[in-house]
Amino acid sequence: MKISKSFNYALTITVSLLFATGLVPAQAEPGKIPITTSSEEAMKFFLQGRDLGEKLRFLESRKYYQKAVEADTTFALAYLNLSFTLPTVKGFFETFDKALALVENVSDGEQMMIRAIEVGIGGEAEKQLEIYKKLVAAYPKDERAHNLLGNSFFGRQDYEAAIAQYEKALSINSEFSQPYNQLGYSYRFLNKYAEAETAFKKYIKLIPDDPNPYDSYAELLMKMGKYEESIEYYRKALGITPVFFNSHIGIASDFNFLGQHEKAREQLQKFYAVAADVGQRRVALQAKAISYADEGNMDKALSELKKQYTLAKNSDDYPAMAGDMNLMANIMLELNNTDQALEFFKKSMKLTEQALVSNEVKANARRGFMFNSARVAIKQGNLEEAKVLSKKFHKAVEKIGNTFQDRQAHALAGMIAYVEGDFGKAIAQYEQSNLQNPYNLFRMALAFKKNGDTEKAKDYCKQAAEHNTLNSFNYSFIRQKAKDMLSSI
Repeated sequence: MKISKSFNYALTITVSLLFATGLVPAQAEPGKIPITTSSEEAMKFFLQGRDLGEKLRFLESRKYYQKAVEADTTFALAYLNLSFTLPTVKGFFETFDKALALVENVSDGEQMMIRAIEVGIGGEAEKQLEIYKKLVAAYPKDERAHNLLGNSFFGRQDYEAAIAQYEKALSINSEFSQPYNQLGYSYRFLNKYAEAETAFKKYIKLIPDDPNPYDSYAELLMKMGKYEESIEYYRKALGITPVFFNSHIGIASDFNFLGQHEKAREQLQKFYAVAADVGQRRVALQAKAISYADEGNMDKALSELKKQYTLAKNSDDYPAMAGDMNLMANIMLELNNTDQALEFFKKSMKLTEQALVSNEVKANARRGFMFNSARVAIKQGNLEEAKVLSKKFHKAVEKIGNTFQDRQAHALAGMIAYVEGDFGKAIAQYEQSNLQNPYNLFRMALAFKKNGDTEKAKDYCKQAAEHNTLNSFNYSFIRQKAKDMLSSI
């Protein structure tokens, strides 16, 4: 399992900070970030939670963070870390707000970390990166500060810069396990599989009794198309922690790629039956929806998403409900049901406006709504409206420096150019989009084919068809299309 650095308003919560706040008392060693707490007991619980959190054992870490804030109700950093372990998006925001309310009462390093998340969830990626750079400059001997900056570069797909920070973290503390995990993923995204394998095997050797090293190596094997071997390693992770949900999802993804969708959903049903909380049940339902979409059964996919939405609705989790509406809208868009898609996008935006989240988060969602509305307009053949929305979206994104949305803006411009028949321009725009998104690789293949470059069309089509992305709607939408196209070129 990798650390996600995206916080788009579908809503996927970034968990990167959770692993970067393993701090030590200021007096312990110069150059480390201090922790502000009035309670030795709270500190003890916090460090226990941190140790588990850094190993991606979120469910287990949660109870220690909860004990930490019970022992010290003014423990800002414990509230921050606790927020990322909670099963609902609503819970995340409510608990993060408690950390934010205490921000003026903590050390400079803690303030920077809290402020970085504040601007990050508002989509201000450039501000976030600058804060992390300042954090490392202020605390150059803190391995977790370097790891956090590495995660920021990773999220921007600047994998070489990320690797440099992870290596720096390990040079400070070679027993710090998490950089090995992120090194493995960084090399994987650079298609340096041998280096990725080396990093993951070091990770396994360092903490052999934890599930995530086996889970991460299994994902590399999946990426390489070694599905059966991947399943073996996922099962090793589950042998250590049966409720380690990432490995259930991984096994299901492997079965999807093997064309064994029923087995995939059987695995997910087993996971659903033992899920520890509503968050894990929602994860299982979404994975089932992706399995159905990969099989081409969009009606069943929608049915699972509606169940997922109901779970969020039962707890008045408006941000999660908004994310679910976005997912349903995307399925409708794939079915060319543009009116229904737009209606779902509007409902998603309305739910976000009703949610108890910051104005910055709502502004980020409004930018996302512009992007989605433009996609609908393209599908409807209303290119003039799409162009207006595209320009407004790109201008808004440039204003705040949101790297993720900037790539979306280029993808949008590519879609418009493609429909207009300017395939060279479409290719130029797609090249600046998120090419870790298999859908954009498929778009590149289509554009090259239309532009008369069969070899490049075949290359990008192969990349899309064999992307082997874990549990991804975007991949499920195009995987079979890419395979069919590849066989016909």
